[in-house]
Amino acid sequence: MVGWFSRSGRVFIRSSDGGIQQRLVKLTDPIARISTLCIHLRSAEEREHFTVNKENHTAPIVATQHIVSESNMKAKAALEEEVQIQINASKSNSSSAAWQEGHEPLLLQALAENLNVQVEDILDFELNLYDTQPAALGGITKEFLYSARLDNLATVFCATEAICHHAETDVTSSDVSVMAVFDHEEVGSGSAQGAGSPVMKNAVERIAAALNGGMISPDLYAACVQQSFILSVDQSHAIHPNYANKHDPVHGPLLNGGFVIKRNNNQRYATNGMTGFFVRELGRIANIPIQEYMGRNDCPCGTTIGPMVSALTGIRTADAGMPQLSMHSCREVMGVVDCKYLGL
Repeated sequence: MVGWFSRSGRVFIRSSDGGIQQRLVKLTDPIARISTLCIHLRSAEEREHFTVNKENHTAPIVATQHIVSESNMKAKAALEEEVQIQINASKSNSSSAAWQEGHEPLLLQALAENLNVQVEDILDFELNLYDTQPAALGGITKEFLYSARLDNLATVFCATEAICHHAETDVTSSDVSVMAVFDHEEVGSGSAQGAGSPVMKNAVERIAAALNGGMISPDLYAACVQQSFILSVDQSHAIHPNYANKHDPVHGPLLNGGFVIKRNNNQRYATNGMTGFFVRELGRIANIPIQEYMGRNDCPCGTTIGPMVSALTGIRTADAGMPQLSMHSCREVMGVVDCKYLGL
């Protein structure tokens, strides 16, 4: 675990009329950080087998209990007292008072200030830690993009641009184009809004009903499924020059080499012969180079939501994406040329 975190997410607040609102929040200052243990304090065995205990070693640091400056100590104490007064005042009329007592007062105050609300109005929140360092071009010829969360925000951006462009230009199309972005893919997709939920299947059913005057027709739904195609666009693993043996010797995509079709014999990806050919044809028509990624039989490759959504809906699916290095690291890498191919 490395120290590169801040906070963003959504906050549930009570509005002045007594209703409940959810507000997005982004604290741009790096107010929280997870620091690793200095290598000098690790034994030789700990260095060789580097492990992180998710409970003990991943607590973010937001402030110190002992602040050197007396004025800062007084300011911090006054702030904490103010927050506590607000929390105590809300105990009689707010069911969230006990919940608030389990959270850092300074964090609650920071959220309240960002949203321009009172601390007692905060009912709950869902916060995520994220890298505050901006993206940058790198390499001697500036051919690489270094950024956080390229997997999978890069393809989310491409899909958003594509469907907006399609809506503006292809107004006579009889097809129905859908962009689906799911939560919780990296932790299994098993949630009410994840790819393992009925969301996609229900969407196709409702579209089929809308095409039939609001009436549900099993035959029309089956026809929609048979004529549909899912392009599951996630990032792909480019050949790493220091770990080239992790790739199949003839199916290893290169950075700046084009769009990647992903295949796996154990069905970790949903691509088959027909759907892979279909993507290659799209690449030929759009003049976009197409590469192939085939996972080694003796090496895990990760997975995507492609097989899951395909199994739930019965719709033909291809898994594809843009090649990158350092997937799931705080700073991922992809090629600038590949970005241009997909409209980034």
